[in-house]
Amino acid sequence: MYVEQIMTRKMDVATVDMKLSQASQLMHEKERRFLPVVDDAMQLVGLFTHRELAQSEPSSITTLSVGEVNYLTSKITVGQIMQEAPPTCTPNTLVEEAGHMMRQKKIGCLPVLDGQRLVGVITEDDILDFLLDITGCGLHDTTRLALHLPDVKGALGTLLDQINDLGGYIATVVSPMTRDKTGMRMVIVRFRAEDPRRIDDQLRELGYDLITEELPDRVDG
Repeated sequence: MYVEQIMTRKMDVATVDMKLSQASQLMHEKERRFLPVVDDAMQLVGLFTHRELAQSEPSSITTLSVGEVNYLTSKITVGQIMQEAPPTCTPNTLVEEAGHMMRQKKIGCLPVLDGQRLVGVITEDDILDFLLDITGCGLHDTTRLALHLPDVKGALGTLLDQINDLGGYIATVVSPMTRDKTGMRMVIVRFRAEDPRRIDDQLRELGYDLITEELPDRVDG
């Protein structure tokens, strides 16, 4: 999946000449942790985040009066304290590549550029929502199994075929490459079935190590 499929398209933005007080009010009202900074052609020129805002606001132990603080902050513009040339990505960047970049650089968002024009933003929340979607976290009518599998060719395909043959419908599959302490790979499968307990029992009879098993909400105890 590509960034353009999950990015936030409706954005609040700032300009270089926007006053700090205006940017602060906008971020608080819209509950934003960042504002892309653009020119008249919507080309990205910087990024203003809660970090810059926090660093620019006066300390609680300042000796300045409220009037003096307001006067000073009224003179500061976004362009004076914004991040210049922030990391960015394109609409056809893979979601996992965007997430990896954000993790490496320890940042909470990436402006998305088509050429130099800002077309969206991808955030930590967007990445998390994507992760929750591909793991099937919101599916309450599925059985969730975590199993150990040998890290050999065909092991995962065989498991999925057997679930299908037993009457299950595969909803989602997640299998990290990293082996656990047993030396095995873990696979997490969600499937729908009329009788999920029967399928789970038959998988055990076939020799599968079911680490955890969570039945759907509708299954009676």
